[in-house]
Amino acid sequence: MLLEQFIIYGLVFLFCGAIVFVYLRKLKQASQEVEAKIEVAKQEGIHEPVSLHPRIDLSTCIKSGACVTACPEKDILGILNGAGTLINASNCVGHGACFHACPVEAISLVIGTETRGVDLPHVSESYETNVPGIYIAGELGGMGLIKNSVEQGMMAVENLVRSGLKKDDSSLDLLIVGAGPAGVSASLTAKKHGLNFVTLEQDTLGGTVFTFPRAKVVMTAPMHLPLHGQVKLFDTSKQELLDLWNEALTKNGITIREQTKVESIIPENGLFKIKTQSGESFIAKRVLLAIGRRGTPRKLGVPGEVSEKVAYRLLEPELLEGKKIMVVGGGDSAIESALLLTDQNEVTLSYRKDKFSRLKPKNREKILQAITDGDLKVRYNTNLTAIEPDRVFLSTDQEGEQLELENDLVYIFAGGELPTQFLQNTGVQITKRFGYTMKTYR
Repeated sequence: MLLEQFIIYGLVFLFCGAIVFVYLRKLKQASQEVEAKIEVAKQEGIHEPVSLHPRIDLSTCIKSGACVTACPEKDILGILNGAGTLINASNCVGHGACFHACPVEAISLVIGTETRGVDLPHVSESYETNVPGIYIAGELGGMGLIKNSVEQGMMAVENLVRSGLKKDDSSLDLLIVGAGPAGVSASLTAKKHGLNFVTLEQDTLGGTVFTFPRAKVVMTAPMHLPLHGQVKLFDTSKQELLDLWNEALTKNGITIREQTKVESIIPENGLFKIKTQSGESFIAKRVLLAIGRRGTPRKLGVPGEVSEKVAYRLLEPELLEGKKIMVVGGGDSAIESALLLTDQNEVTLSYRKDKFSRLKPKNREKILQAITDGDLKVRYNTNLTAIEPDRVFLSTDQEGEQLELENDLVYIFAGGELPTQFLQNTGVQITKRFGYTMKTYR
């Protein structure tokens, strides 16, 4: 009897030991794969984060892997030696899906690193800047995640209403600058409180979101939209989100003043005088800045850049056919736009470096395949130097060498310039932040 029990216990022990062995072996193999991916990311210059990204508290992390599975971009996070770690950190676009998926709240979203700072305006917990009466919400404050931008736009207006705002007809109660996620949410909240307000947008409804390529995924978590309710759109498209905002604004009788760029905001007798580039003026008690960090598209300053055939965003690519198109840039926006144009046009992409870096994995795979298939021609190590009605000129690494290419349209994706001067002229202080934890909402 004792022998039989001993044998049974021995078999159970061996079985459990085998399970543990297999588990540890799989864990080791997974860690080795993650180590290899990190090494490749370092070589390609995409291991270090450049904007909003997750930071993992290893003392809290239970190694569930939920953050890895939840990330829609893939290979941003991995499990190394039983703990969460960053892999292709530069590819993180701040979806925040990892933050929401973590079962023990071991993830926070931060901007900047210990060595690389990011310029951010001074904003209090109520979203008010150092200039009393001027508030900031959304991407300009470092929070590009749509769900959080919507939340901030709503909270900023709620806070300024609670600050003792006295509504009267002497001026606008609130002027909102920007009609992206934060601006739309703020407009709906202002309507809910019966404020006398105006919303100005330098481009069109949607702000930065509107400039995304048509099929781009822009939201991966549900959000609450004021005067509309809970919105549960996962893996949604830009157009679906814009349609939702249009419906909410129209239903509540809100009109966005598009193509109206604010030139200056001047404090005046306890109020703010806002001037636009068209010469129009407004007087308001409070101002909410809900503009993007990229501000105005960065221009190259080359001859012919003011031509009508030059654009800094791609709209309605399906309407372009049989054109010779030059796309300038090597980031995700440039790559995605170039790929959208290849079906019906002859596309050349000019990139100033010898290889792509910091691209999302899917974009890297697609662009390399397009080059292999001959659908797209890439001119590495080149810079656009001049634009003429029927051609463009590129400089190369070879001293004095110029390339001349026939051309109908030029799209420039050189990023954007943070509206630093605009903020400073308004009196808003800007501070360089290193590893700054952003306020996020679950």
